[in-house]
Amino acid sequence: MQLNFKKEVLPHLIGVVSFYVLIVLYFSPIVFEGKTIFQNDILQWEGSAQEIQEFREETGEEALWTNSMFGGMPAYLINTEFPGDISRTVISILTFGLPHPINGLFIGMVGMYILLLVFKVRPEISVLGSWAFAFNTFHMLSLEAGHNSKIWAICLIPMILAGIHMAFRGKWLLGVAVTAIALMLQIRFNHLQITYYTLITVLIYAIGQLIHYIKQQKLPEFGKIAGILILGGLLAVGANAGRLLTVLEYGEYSIRGEKTLDTPNQGDSGLNKDYAFSWSQGKLESMTLLVPNFMGGASQETIGQDSHSAEALQKNGISGAQLNNFIKSAPTYWGDQPFTGGPIYGSVIMVFLFVIGLIYAPKRFRNIFLAITIISLMLSWGKNLAWFNFTLFDYLPGYNKFRAVSMALGITLFAIPVLGCLGLERLFADNNKKAKIKALLTALGITGGFTLLLIIFAGAFGFQGAADANFPAWLTEALREDRKVMLQKDAFRSLVFIVLSGFLIYLALIEKIKYQWAALGLAVLVLGDVWTINKRYLNEESLKTSPSKSYFAPSPADKKIMQDDGYFRVLNLQNTFKEARTSYRFNSIGGYHGAKMRRYQDLIDRILSKEINQFVQKAQEGNFDYESLSALNMLNTKYILAGQAANAVFQNPEAYGPAWFPQEVLPVQSNEEEINKLADMDTRQQATVNSEEFDAKAGKGTVELTQYAPNELHYQANVTKAGLVVFSEIYYPKGWKALIDGNEASIIRTNYLLRGLMVPEGEHEIKFKFEPKSFQQGSILAIISQYFIILMLLSGIVISFKKQD
Repeated sequence: MQLNFKKEVLPHLIGVVSFYVLIVLYFSPIVFEGKTIFQNDILQWEGSAQEIQEFREETGEEALWTNSMFGGMPAYLINTEFPGDISRTVISILTFGLPHPINGLFIGMVGMYILLLVFKVRPEISVLGSWAFAFNTFHMLSLEAGHNSKIWAICLIPMILAGIHMAFRGKWLLGVAVTAIALMLQIRFNHLQITYYTLITVLIYAIGQLIHYIKQQKLPEFGKIAGILILGGLLAVGANAGRLLTVLEYGEYSIRGEKTLDTPNQGDSGLNKDYAFSWSQGKLESMTLLVPNFMGGASQETIGQDSHSAEALQKNGISGAQLNNFIKSAPTYWGDQPFTGGPIYGSVIMVFLFVIGLIYAPKRFRNIFLAITIISLMLSWGKNLAWFNFTLFDYLPGYNKFRAVSMALGITLFAIPVLGCLGLERLFADNNKKAKIKALLTALGITGGFTLLLIIFAGAFGFQGAADANFPAWLTEALREDRKVMLQKDAFRSLVFIVLSGFLIYLALIEKIKYQWAALGLAVLVLGDVWTINKRYLNEESLKTSPSKSYFAPSPADKKIMQDDGYFRVLNLQNTFKEARTSYRFNSIGGYHGAKMRRYQDLIDRILSKEINQFVQKAQEGNFDYESLSALNMLNTKYILAGQAANAVFQNPEAYGPAWFPQEVLPVQSNEEEINKLADMDTRQQATVNSEEFDAKAGKGTVELTQYAPNELHYQANVTKAGLVVFSEIYYPKGWKALIDGNEASIIRTNYLLRGLMVPEGEHEIKFKFEPKSFQQGSILAIISQYFIILMLLSGIVISFKKQD
């Protein structure tokens, strides 16, 4: 086949090169200077993954379990590599070696470009949509926060839908292959909430196509295409069999699984409603799609010396450092969320084009992408649209496993550019000049007119933020004036971009400039729009040289604890259950993860938090009551950390060590009874065992830990009376095996969440090994599926080229 390079290759080559160049330009310090984004979540991840990575480097094996967080938990959702997995190589090839995580934005642009081309949108407009999609603020704010897997998962959505649409256009082999490889990669990044939203998006698309095929009396054809695509989806699932099997297995025992205790405002399984919907966007906050600073931007923004707040502070005698500190981080946000890193914005120009799409896009696809936009917005409103979202939470399978519903806006910012580009393509292609100009003026009047109204009537909004309660009336009044000014300035900015865009399109419609130049001009305007907004939040100050090196540098307190080479856990009193810096070096009582073990969360809620608070109160009075730390002592908490100085380390002499024999076994019949008893009993002398599940009796003897690895522990026991040994290790029923002198023994759950063993009289070697079948069984299926998908993709490409010959 002979290609016309100028028409069939060059435009696409220019488009892909532009994607690469823009990523390199925006993130040049990362590409050329070796800097990285200061991402708090990634730093916490590094802390939580350190033990796992060290074990991999030392042994070449996967730990699959880590004791560095929350007493111990599976490593599947932290850092696990699967044998034979080629997905990392595929990513490197597809992104031309761009560093992680910014390579996700590149694949997002490529995927959107392919999707729009498949929808028969010309290359110039496809480039415009691709730039808008990748550089929306949702992506940049997520990068700054360290939500790298979320970015990758969202950026793969266009490619997934591109493959699906290819199949519906007749290129079923290539379409299924593209869908399968994109979905394979999305599942690989293990952000199941975004994958869930992707399925909703695909379902809406499928319903739209189903209606069309029914009207065309081609239902069997729809069934064939859908069936083939489902097979592709199953291949993508198979390519991640190891990941999915282990995660699904763990999910049953995590806070997203079935509840173990009666908890208010919670169903039989899944998350607590208050927790799940804590990040719900306000309905009015969706206006940031049109005006970035509609809600005051981020939770804390810099305001000028000429602001109303600065003037009010000066009038009330506040100046110098106190004044400067306030205006550098003023609480300008007045939305519904607890806090935010910035507004959700993808260019007002794309909203303008979206309105054109509502008028001009093909009816079938207009309805599909309008529905995707509306439903994703409704999902993002969460508790602010309770009748809808609470119903989904209660009845939609699996939906109660997810939180931070505002991330559904990632789907909104995908759908808007697609419909906008479809509308612009059809507008340019129409031969009815009068109708085109009328549609343009209508869209201009709707978006521009609404933005103008926001400027004129900005005072109609209250601008009352949650932070206002912390300030005197004179300051809150000034803050509200500053919020009003921020809204008006950005509304005027948006109006300028709308007018400039409308003028460019108008020039093309009256044939004063070519459509290609109008489209490229729009692309430049869009890029300038989102680029400058993004720089407010992700800029040079966000990029650091080796932030992890300084963050994890050992403090005097760390060095003091490091002198002890024994086996123990550390309680960090500073943000205990939301930090993983401690986990970098030590086995921690706390940690940083969104899917803790359900029983450990129960222990935190019912016992640990109260126990820690009471200890701190007594310690502040000079009474270090270590004996009262009944739960912490059974978790072998030898050190309590109250700061970074050496004198902020307190050694707990009452920690029980790795294992012990309780003198009395207390039978219980329910989880509720057990945790209530655990709160009051002496955990050194007594142990609870659920008699409905296990049999145990008290024994006597000594137990010593002789060898430690995250997935294997060895003990030497000298038992003078056969009975129950309690280990300071978290009980998990899937994968842990116990061996006594080489013979497998049943592990007992004791003290609500610890491991126990009935050990016979005499001297014995005890081993715990973590060998989950789910990990082993999934690996072979994953390898077969991955190579089959690659083969199918190559075959699809070859066949497509041959058909064009």
